[in-house]
Amino acid sequence: MSKPEPTTFVKDIGEKGLLERLQQFCPPEVVGDDAAVITTQSGTLVVTTDMLVDGVHFSDRTTTPEDAGWRAAAANLSDLAAMGASPLGITVALGVPNNTPVNWIERLYQGITQCLQTFDTFVIGGDVCRSPVMTISITAFGEVQPERIIRRSTAQVEDAIVVTGVHGASRAGLELLLQPEIRQSFSNSAQQKFIQAHQRPQPRLDVLPILWEVISQFQLKTDSECKIHVAGMDSSDGLADAIVQLCQMSQVGAKVERSQIPLADELKDWSSLQALDWALYGGEDFELVLCLPPAIAQALVERLGNQAAIIGEIIEEPGVYLTDRTGKTPGEVLNLNRGFQHF
Repeated sequence: MSKPEPTTFVKDIGEKGLLERLQQFCPPEVVGDDAAVITTQSGTLVVTTDMLVDGVHFSDRTTTPEDAGWRAAAANLSDLAAMGASPLGITVALGVPNNTPVNWIERLYQGITQCLQTFDTFVIGGDVCRSPVMTISITAFGEVQPERIIRRSTAQVEDAIVVTGVHGASRAGLELLLQPEIRQSFSNSAQQKFIQAHQRPQPRLDVLPILWEVISQFQLKTDSECKIHVAGMDSSDGLADAIVQLCQMSQVGAKVERSQIPLADELKDWSSLQALDWALYGGEDFELVLCLPPAIAQALVERLGNQAAIIGEIIEEPGVYLTDRTGKTPGEVLNLNRGFQHF
């Protein structure tokens, strides 16, 4: 009699390993990006789902019900932005313990709608059930023109890598909330800025019309009708994670210049090394990371302003390398292991 195969647990393979196994149940052409793209007879639909769990993604220590709702909505809208899509609406599935105050739930939905109203979007349905743990699962629907779909797999050698704003601010806000003793290191305005970045992140849907306008102007200026490729994703799981995943999906590598990564001045003044670590691996900044031709990248950064920056370039050699052109610190290889992992 043969011995039964040993049981493999989720903790043994981790979040990425679990996702790889689950992807076998999906058509390969619709998985691997920030959202799924579904082509219908009348257009192109973009769908994404994100879940927040009490004690994992939010807690009473760091997040009000309104802020939890805002963050839940923002995470999904950010995924749509990362695909180049405009939002159409969301559904909310809510699991709550039966002793949850009704007022808490109403405040949660107030936060959700406050975020959605910024982008003229609405809750269009959902479900509620009993659960031992507060769980918020949102599915967002968007639309995009087929030629404007942004994917992770289209980065090309010599592309510039653009980030649309500062990184590390959300993690700084979280640390200030968890460790009040470090607040004395920052001014009141800096504290408010970082905590706001953590509790009320802004999905960068505002980048998309500027991006398409810059590309259109470039095509007119160069008298070119060639399709301009844009690869990208959001940095909700950390800047390093975004760049590594883009390179893996596109089968390329990257060089990232540490001095070009935009950090809040208050963080650099406090601890540049800590700020860089939070920027690379802290997550939840919800900026876009885009790979596109250098001339267009430069024009986009100039139009965006507000600390948007070109931080590196795509190379042929596999791997993502953090470099220091001043020579003061050794180079290092960025990977997926230092960021937050669920398992």
